[in-house]
Amino acid sequence: MRILAFFFWIFFLANANTQTISGNLSLLSHQSIKLVGFQGLKTYPISEVTCDNMGNFTLPYTKEDYGVGYLISVDNKPLFVILSGEDITLKGETLSKPESIKVTKGQENQWFEQYAIEHPKREQALNAWMYLEKMYTQDTLFSVQKTSLRAIQVEKTRIKDEDAIYLANLPKDSYVSWFLPARKLVSSVSTVAQFHTEDIPGTIAAFRSLDYTDQRLYKSGIFKDAIEGHFWLLENSGRSLDSVFSEMKNSIDAMMVHLTKDNEKLNEVTDYLFNLLERYSHFRASEYLALKVLNETTCTIDSDLAKQLESYRAMKIGNTAPEIFFNGDLVAPSYSSGLPKKLSDIKNNYTLVVFGASGCQKCTEELPEISKFYSIWKKQDIEVVYISLDDDKKLFQSFVKDFPYISTCDYQKWNGQIVKDYYVFATPTMFLLDKNRQIILRPNSVKQMDAWVDWVLVKENR
Repeated sequence: MRILAFFFWIFFLANANTQTISGNLSLLSHQSIKLVGFQGLKTYPISEVTCDNMGNFTLPYTKEDYGVGYLISVDNKPLFVILSGEDITLKGETLSKPESIKVTKGQENQWFEQYAIEHPKREQALNAWMYLEKMYTQDTLFSVQKTSLRAIQVEKTRIKDEDAIYLANLPKDSYVSWFLPARKLVSSVSTVAQFHTEDIPGTIAAFRSLDYTDQRLYKSGIFKDAIEGHFWLLENSGRSLDSVFSEMKNSIDAMMVHLTKDNEKLNEVTDYLFNLLERYSHFRASEYLALKVLNETTCTIDSDLAKQLESYRAMKIGNTAPEIFFNGDLVAPSYSSGLPKKLSDIKNNYTLVVFGASGCQKCTEELPEISKFYSIWKKQDIEVVYISLDDDKKLFQSFVKDFPYISTCDYQKWNGQIVKDYYVFATPTMFLLDKNRQIILRPNSVKQMDAWVDWVLVKENR
């Protein structure tokens, strides 16, 4: 009896921590449905089931999945659900027709469903009233109609208040009371930048108040969108470049207040944000982020991320790049005699140093692309030096045989002195140097490098 009672107790505890999403989707008979959850920048599978011949299904989830998830089937159209610890029941046709689906059980999901239907309508009406307000304010044909203008403004206020009241009346201990305002913030970025510029300061302040260690945000599915939306709005806020950089510094500082207390999320956010800033050429901001995280003594940085950030500190724009000695094999088709023995022997005004390898897929795309631009860049007094991380002579020679620029390889891969001196941790990596070996650009693609040539050099000579 004691053993039976023990197993009954274990069964009870297991089921006490498990909730279900069940229902009927009439067009999905014998089709698989997956429930997927969010974990920061990633997703993970929660459960999967095949509908019966009538389209009935049941999917379990646990308190560990608290946040937002989505259902997905063969049509590959996700239906988002709130995983707040309640049993959820759905009835409809198929996930690709969300308008056919009703939440028949699950209060938080019913609130979510109602807001998802009503809020876009309010936004559409609000934009229409704003268009009319502009017309009745600026167009002399309508500006005399003061009564109509006041009516427009009253209706604008009513719509905004109605939306705010709906959110304010949600129970404070519910997940949707946090999630819906956060989702509204993230989805409003484009509209604020284009049509509600007066709301930009308040929107930026709301982004800065987000806590990236908050599990509600981490499990929300808007973790990445919050980072991207925040910095996109800063970039598109109509400020000067110096002002944008200053604001990005302030935003990074605000994010780090909480992140420095959570190593896992600090590494995840820093890695993503650093690459995001690099991708959009916000090098001063990525440099600031790198130095701030490296100088933070209360947290631990993953070794790969630390190498990446350390590379930025050692090889940041304005620093002098180390000398390079060509001690390995050297291929230089553009030199008929007097092959350079070191980097400083190259007397061009600019030198693009590129690290890569024949086995790197991105390198096989970028390096041949450089060949196409080489004659154009050469006219602007730019030399290109390719540093190969290959360890096989035949592979190196085969890869570079058609390159018109300088190529060299010491066959030591990541252990080569040049690689260590330049803090290279990934390929391809590029540095544009001036004639004094000062780093003036860290291009993240050949396209960006060519844009710099066209903007800075070609434009100057026109």
